[in-house]
Amino acid sequence: MTSVLFSPIRLGDLELANRIVVAPMCQYSANDGAASDWHMTHLGMLANSGAGLVVVEATHVERRGRITHGCLGLYSDACEAALERVVNHCRRIGTAKLGIQLAHAGRKASTQRPWEGAKALGPNEDPWPTIAPSALPFSPGWHTPAAMTADDFARVRASFTQAARRAVRLGFDAIELHLAHGYLLHSFVSPLSNTRNDEWGGSLEGRMRFPLQVVGAVREVVPPGTPLGARITGTDWVAGGLTVDDAVAMAKGLKAAGLDYVDISSGNITPDSRAPSEPAYNVPIAERVRRECGLPVRVVGLIANAGQAEAIVAEGKADMVAMARAFLDNPHWGWHAAQALAADVARPLQYARAAPGLWPGAALVR
Repeated sequence: MTSVLFSPIRLGDLELANRIVVAPMCQYSANDGAASDWHMTHLGMLANSGAGLVVVEATHVERRGRITHGCLGLYSDACEAALERVVNHCRRIGTAKLGIQLAHAGRKASTQRPWEGAKALGPNEDPWPTIAPSALPFSPGWHTPAAMTADDFARVRASFTQAARRAVRLGFDAIELHLAHGYLLHSFVSPLSNTRNDEWGGSLEGRMRFPLQVVGAVREVVPPGTPLGARITGTDWVAGGLTVDDAVAMAKGLKAAGLDYVDISSGNITPDSRAPSEPAYNVPIAERVRRECGLPVRVVGLIANAGQAEAIVAEGKADMVAMARAFLDNPHWGWHAAQALAADVARPLQYARAAPGLWPGAALVR
């Protein structure tokens, strides 16, 4: 039987060799937003992982929009030049197409790296002011953000647009916007973080207004054939928050605004809005969004083995699967999945001797 997971898919003018995506993974290893040698190693490795698409980690559109001091950015010429070096390296040595996720951390900005404690930066840690739709901190002890003003709206829209222009100049094959995980655009959509009573709040239509303006502004500068997508939340996993019904409505609005795909994630709008721990917990949400909105759908969340990924796509529950920690655990996940599913996948010539057809040991180690 032919593997559906390893069949091609087209998004806009982009054809991906298979349905496997390396999800964006923050590395907290940038220097004032500029990619470092760590990114060369990390992304260069994943460019040869067997995935059809590798999406660069959440890349912030303004300096104050970073989560931590180590977060990647695309808000200056220095950021652009550093990332160009990494992109060119991955193009030279790798086979995967390259995407980038543009983000603004909103009220979850100005925090420590995970291995430093993942709390709000203290007064001696060079913190910076944060913004959000409403002046509600993410959690007790976190910075209280300033409720965004007209000047903030204009600046953030322009920052997303300028970062998208830089991403186009860098030649990324796909661009996506981060509307999940409690960051700025998601925090506008969720009623748990947006309590405004003006045109930017209230109903779902009002709460979606600013994210849709950002989408529209970015779509204008991204060439029509270049896929533009968004990671959205399937549910906030907490009473009073966003539900699957809202995810369907969001996807329909994003489709009307010109997006080419959505990626379903969930949770993290508040400290107690944690996702379940069941395997593939977002897949039922993705299946409904796919059925009702008519956009190609990617899904992420505890997808770890080849059979599981194959079933998700073959049964029409999603068009693509995305994995993060599975690729940290096994940077050649795509190679091994291809072996398990009797499929073909590109490998560097230098590593060809480790392919199952040339190395009997391949059958012994997996």
